Amino acid sequence: MDVGELLNYQPDRGAKRPREEDGGATGGEDEPRGGKQQKGLPRELARHRELAEVGGEMRETEELTADGKKILERLMDQDEDDPEAEPVDESSVKKMILTFEKRSYKNQELRIKFPDNPEKFMESELDLNDIIQEMHVIATMPDLYHLLVELNAVHSLLGLLSHENTDVAIAVVDLLQELTDIDTLHESEEGAEVLIDALVEGQVVALLVQNMERLDEQVKEEADGIYNTLAIIENMAEFRPGMCTEAAQQGLMQWLLKRIKARPFDANKLYCSEILAILLQNNDNTRELLGEMDGIDVLLQQLSVFKRHNPSTAEEQEMMENLFDALCSCLMLPANRDRFLRGEGLQLMNLMLREKKMSRTSALKVLDHGMIGPEGADNCHKFVDILGLRTIFPLFMKTPKKMKKTGASEKEHEEHVSSIIASMLRNLKSQQRSRLLSKFTENDCEKVDRLMELHFKYLEAVQQADKRIEGEKHEMVRRGEILDDSMEDEFYLRRLDAGLFVLQLICYIMVEISNSGIPQLRQRVHQILNLRGGSVKVVRHVMREYAESIGDGKTEEFKEAERKRIMDLVDSF
Repeated sequence: MDVGELLNYQPDRGAKRPREEDGGATGGEDEPRGGKQQKGLPRELARHRELAEVGGEMRETEELTADGKKILERLMDQDEDDPEAEPVDESSVKKMILTFEKRSYKNQELRIKFPDNPEKFMESELDLNDIIQEMHVIATMPDLYHLLVELNAVHSLLGLLSHENTDVAIAVVDLLQELTDIDTLHESEEGAEVLIDALVEGQVVALLVQNMERLDEQVKEEADGIYNTLAIIENMAEFRPGMCTEAAQQGLMQWLLKRIKARPFDANKLYCSEILAILLQNNDNTRELLGEMDGIDVLLQQLSVFKRHNPSTAEEQEMMENLFDALCSCLMLPANRDRFLRGEGLQLMNLMLREKKMSRTSALKVLDHGMIGPEGADNCHKFVDILGLRTIFPLFMKTPKKMKKTGASEKEHEEHVSSIIASMLRNLKSQQRSRLLSKFTENDCEKVDRLMELHFKYLEAVQQADKRIEGEKHEMVRRGEILDDSMEDEFYLRRLDAGLFVLQLICYIMVEISNSGIPQLRQRVHQILNLRGGSVKVVRHVMREYAESIGDGKTEEFKEAERKRIMDLVDSF
């Protein structure tokens, strides 16, 4: 079939094809936003329909020749035969890849030959697009992924991400998104490993970021292309978490921070916040990179919107939570605590606690992350200076009722508040420490009464959990099962989850204020313990267990010094 012939039967539609061919903005109003092929609809079909419509117009003007009818019939037959396509096996995949390589080469050749004459290469571009659509079938056979690598198709696909026509680049993104679908990858670990290796080696993230840079999100198809690009990154990060550092360094972190700043909220902004949170999870390299790019300021700016306003939709609330999670991850790195302090993060979180909006629960979590451990000392002092004690103690005295909305539990709230107070008792010096301790003596030691109330609440919860666990252990011994270290660890985690961690924090606050040199506080603690049948022995036991499990990822010297400090407090309790 002569390409020129087919093109002659096309009426002039104002060069409706690729955006790039006329300098980036085709057809003006001639091309509606949904004008391109829908996702999942093979372009072949779209072309047949177009030709059918064309045929109708031409019959009216009696311009459709016998040749044209033949071409139309041939295309229609092809469409009918399509559902009965040959079964997918190794040889058909090889044939498909070979066809793809030929069409890709032909399109490249024609584009070089006739750079200013789109009519000459348009047909080859449509053919290339068609074969990319056909290759989606390979995603159903992950055990054949090795062929994509062995026959160099991955390399060619990555090359097409920078194709002059963004339609082709988006078609490749759609294909890669389907090939890397996480469920598909888990169907054949071997095939998945080979594909992911080849993509990582070909610097796929850098190429995807370059492609996203040129896409215009005002156009629906291009916005979808960005969404699918982020899906590829999410799939790969889930399958191989180790690639997050490399991905962030290949321009992804910078692009995400820039995109999150964009004003109107949409699905892509939500997805960006999700990818950012994934990149920062358990990864000090990406946390450092974000800090160096002033990412802490970007996160604080984006979160400041929710200081006085609740998110307007469930999706926007999800984005807010993602940004808070990202900020909490960043604060695990000591260098970022300083950036958070300089960026007035404490002031923002303090305002959020006062405003009583949805952001309050997450702001509490951020403060907890920012003030914990010796690295949080500067933040603790600053928090007292900005009158944070006035905000935190009302939350300690009474757990808010409105927390159901935000999906946070009472235990979570009490854990964060207790942790913040424990961090301040650990880190504060001189005047600020005196201000904190005087809070406990106010209004006839009402804060101590509340502390003891929480102590008995969580002690009971832990004792119940211990009973259940003891019962399970007896049952396992009776069945002749061995209680190994991993089982013991699992039981310990269950105890922490039942409230042991909150109990440890509360006991720590009890021993700290009892050793503060204020007789009134020590007397009140012991008075309530005796009154409610509590025991100093139990508090000591809880604290010993806390001291033994202290400090993940800390140096041995630090662990030893901290254990000794805690045990000295316990001994004089």
